[in-house]
Amino acid sequence: MPEMPEHHDEGSAIASTGAGGATDLAMSEAETLEKAPTGPDGTGPDKKARSLWSDAWHDLRRNPIFIVSGLIILFLVVIAIWPQLIASGNPLDCDLSKAQEGSQPGHPFGFNGQGCDVYTRTVYGARASIQVGVLATLGVTLLGSVLGGLAGFYGGAWDGFLSRITDVFFAIPVVLGGLVLLSVVSDNSVWPVIGFMVLLGWPQISRIARGSVITAKQNDYVQAARALGASNSRMLLRHITPNAVAPVIVVATIALGTYISLEATLSFLGVGLKPPTVSWGIDISSASQYIRNAPHMLLWPAGALAVTVLAFIMLGDAVRDALDPKLR
Repeated sequence: MPEMPEHHDEGSAIASTGAGGATDLAMSEAETLEKAPTGPDGTGPDKKARSLWSDAWHDLRRNPIFIVSGLIILFLVVIAIWPQLIASGNPLDCDLSKAQEGSQPGHPFGFNGQGCDVYTRTVYGARASIQVGVLATLGVTLLGSVLGGLAGFYGGAWDGFLSRITDVFFAIPVVLGGLVLLSVVSDNSVWPVIGFMVLLGWPQISRIARGSVITAKQNDYVQAARALGASNSRMLLRHITPNAVAPVIVVATIALGTYISLEATLSFLGVGLKPPTVSWGIDISSASQYIRNAPHMLLWPAGALAVTVLAFIMLGDAVRDALDPKLR
C-alpha cells in the first residue's frame, strides 16, 4: 500500500520520545511549559508560601476588631507605665471638704468619698490591673504549657497523674478559693494575687496544651523525625511546640481579660489588692455605698474596667479567628 503522507497542523510542536515515537503538543501548551508558573496572586515561583503565623498576621492587619482592640490595649499599657502623661495629680492626695462632689474644672470625674480625684485614681488604677493581668497570664501560660505539653508528649503514668491533679483544681471555685487563701495574707503587693491566679489558673492551659501536643505528635513530620533518630527534646522543641502553641496563645489572650476582672472582684470583696494600692476594684468597692448620692464615683472606674476587659476579649477573638484554619 502506498505510504500516506504525514500531515501536521501548522500550530503544533513535535517532541521526540525515547521510544522513537512523536508526541504532538499544541503551540499554546508548549509556550505554557516554557513560562514560569505563577501563583494565584500573580507572584513568581520563587515566592515562598506564607506560614501559619505570617498568614495570621496578614489577616489580623485587615481585621478592624483587632485594630480597635489593639489601639485600646496599647493606650492602656502606655498609661499604666506612664500615668503622669495624662494625670498630673497624686491619686493619694485627698481633701475631705470635697468628698462626693461632682465634676469641676481640672477634676472632670469629680471626687470620691475621701475627697480624692476620681480621674487621677482611674488613670493610676490601670497600672495594678494591667500588671496583675499580664503577669498572671504569663505565669499561667508558662506553668500550664510545660506541664500539659510534657504530659501529652510522654503520656503514661505522668499523663494520668496530671489529669487527676487538674480535676482536683477544676473542682475548686475560684472566688471561694480566693476568699480562703488570700484572707490570711497580709502583704499589700500584687504578688499574692498573681500567685493565687497562677495556682488555680494553670489547669485550663494545661488541658489545652496537652491536647495540642497529642494532636501534633501524630503528624507525619514528627513520625519521620522519630524514624530518623531525632531525640525527644529536639522533636518537642523543633517540631511539636511551634505547631501546638497556637491554641494556647488564643486561650491565654482571652484569659488575660478574665484575670483583670478576677482581680477587681477579689479587691471588691476585700481580699485582693488593698490600700494604699490604687485599683479599680478597690474604688468600685468604696463607691458602691454611695451609688445613689454620687454615682460618678462608681461609673468611671467600672467603665474603665469594662472597656479593658472587653478590649482583651475582642483581641482574643480576633487572634482565634486568625489562627484557626477551619475559619478560613
